[in-house]
Amino acid sequence: MAHDLDQKIEAMVEKYTELLLGESDETLKGEVKSWIIYSFIAKQMPPLVKHWNQLYPEGKQEMMELITKIKDLNEKQRQQKPDDNKKK
Repeated sequence: MAHDLDQKIEAMVEKYTELLLGESDETLKGEVKSWIIYSFIAKQMPPLVKHWNQLYPEGKQEMMELITKIKDLNEKQRQQKPDDNKKK
């Protein structure tokens, strides 16, 4: 049963990645997973993320670069997407 759930979660992450970035591949899915986990923990347990950032400053830098990359790809995706509101 756990394997079945894993497959369903993977499918959801793949679709989320596609909707967020306009495309989905294994690399992007992995980056989005890391971003999701980091963002969730940062909101739920900020002291843990602060501790992790201090313990792994290079990891923090990599995460900040990843967040910037995802934001940039998302913005690019939004600009390419036709505005449905103008059509109505």
